[in-house]
Amino acid sequence: MDEEVRLTAWVRGRVQGVGFRWFTRANALEIGEVVGFALNLDDGRVQVVAEGQRENCHRLLDWLRSADTPGRVDGVTEIWGTPRGGYDGFAIR
Repeated sequence: MDEEVRLTAWVRGRVQGVGFRWFTRANALEIGEVVGFALNLDDGRVQVVAEGQRENCHRLLDWLRSADTPGRVDGVTEIWGTPRGGYDGFAIR
């Protein structure tokens, strides 16, 4: 069985006001078994926290870095850690 992980990613570019959080949530739900949230930050980035199986979190990260996202992604910085739990689904914050 795949290991459970926590992915925290900061997405920079033109990612606010373009439906980026909504599409991130939709993609997480399509992948399945990924919980967490997407949040607009004051500096213009979007923070994405996702917990689930490593493979599923990698799929979400690959999507964040792809040309399929709304707006324009200039870069993604990520850190990996241990799941903290407490999420009920994938939320837009």
